[in-house]
Amino acid sequence: MLMTRTEEAATSAPAPAEHGVVAGLSTLDRYLAVWILAAMAVGLGLGRLIPGLDDALAKVELGGISLPIALGLLIMMYPVLAKVRYDKLDAVTGDRKLMVSSLVINWLIGPAVMFALAWIFLADLPEYRTGLIIVGLARCIAMVIIWNDLACGDREAAAVLVALNSVFQVLAFGLLGWFYLDLLPGRLGLGDGEHLDISMGKIALNVVIFLGVPLLAGFLTRRIGEQKLGRERYETDFLPKIGPWALYGLLFTIVILFALQGKTITSQPLDVVRIALPLLVYFAVMWFGTFLLGKAIGLAYDRTATLAFTAAGNNFELAIAVAIATFGVTSGQALSGVVGPLIEVPVLVALVYVSLAWRRKFASAA
Repeated sequence: MLMTRTEEAATSAPAPAEHGVVAGLSTLDRYLAVWILAAMAVGLGLGRLIPGLDDALAKVELGGISLPIALGLLIMMYPVLAKVRYDKLDAVTGDRKLMVSSLVINWLIGPAVMFALAWIFLADLPEYRTGLIIVGLARCIAMVIIWNDLACGDREAAAVLVALNSVFQVLAFGLLGWFYLDLLPGRLGLGDGEHLDISMGKIALNVVIFLGVPLLAGFLTRRIGEQKLGRERYETDFLPKIGPWALYGLLFTIVILFALQGKTITSQPLDVVRIALPLLVYFAVMWFGTFLLGKAIGLAYDRTATLAFTAAGNNFELAIAVAIATFGVTSGQALSGVVGPLIEVPVLVALVYVSLAWRRKFASAA
């Protein structure tokens, strides 16, 4: 059962029984996994079959950030962020277990796990290894919003944790890059280190475009909408109308992303497989480990799901931008960043299904 929760827009009460929800889902919602895989295939096919398409799309950028991808993410994130009840955020910030767990998992455990897996699986391929470590340093601030909403996670908690990751991304990305790519390899006798050519200003621009704009739009929509319509009409009349656009934006983003990188991915299939293996292990370890941690420390299902998806997701837009800026568009480091969403998108969609199945266990244990 995969749902966008437009049926839940008017209330924060638990969703109805699964068989009733599935029966009422639209065709888009019911077959979302199929549409996502189709969007990936279309993007890869367009990038492979249309000469110069990737170069043409890549030129539509601002400060090294793809404007088509930024547009897709804005369309995808805006409806979800317009659903957030911003007057309830203090209930999230007061949850110490959630906040501390998120910081530790995202900024201590996540990068360390990716560093270890990169060296275990790609010890003989230094360019791919470096690119994978960069992916691990870029914590998710965008697409996790949609995975969380599909899994019926806590929208307010997702907004807070994503904002928290954004602040730490600006402050910590460069420092962690120096630690894992320069200092630590040398101290462990693993060879010469790497240096990332990325400024805090560029990271901040990435955060503003991929999170700040849709967050501000969602906040203003909620504020103005409630003032004019009242909360009940805003949630029962307005939100269901914009809800489907989150999925349209997701599919558009996937098509553009894979069209940009289709030729690169399809021309090096064996290398893609080598990079994909540690990524699969990473997503499994981070998501299942975090989900079990949330349950163990007594978090409710919705916040446990939010914690797990924010831990497992990565900011592939930033990772790709950093790899290309530092090592070049044809580098192995850039290829690792490109493979990230190729694996992350279908895996996290599958984990949405797993999360929803476990939701019933939470409910029965309550």
